[in-house]
Amino acid sequence: MQNGKLNQGFTLVELMVVMAIISTLIAIAMPRYFQGLERTKETALKQNLKEMRTAIDHYHADKGHYPADLQTLVTARYLRFIPQDPITEKTDTWQMLAAPNQANQLVDIASGATTMAHDGSAYNTW
Repeated sequence: MQNGKLNQGFTLVELMVVMAIISTLIAIAMPRYFQGLERTKETALKQNLKEMRTAIDHYHADKGHYPADLQTLVTARYLRFIPQDPITEKTDTWQMLAAPNQANQLVDIASGATTMAHDGSAYNTW
């Protein structure tokens, strides 16, 4: 108390200490958040690839030939919709892979992403 008055509020030093603590916590948490977000996208990509490859195999088993594209799988109701590539965040970037002797037939599918995964492999090689 000075001159009978009660001092209220925080000093600049106290505010700076609090800001330093908050900054430290954010610096620790943010990289983990973004790593978790990337791993979630990788898991979703693996699941989407698995489902589309299963649909391609079922289509081949039922029809005796591979589909021409992903839209054929949707039209024939092997897929409800063309899933979004979680890495590129688009539905039209999927790489359609055909066997050398089977042009215009979708044999396999890969991501259209050109970046690297958390484990160091390229997304488009999964």
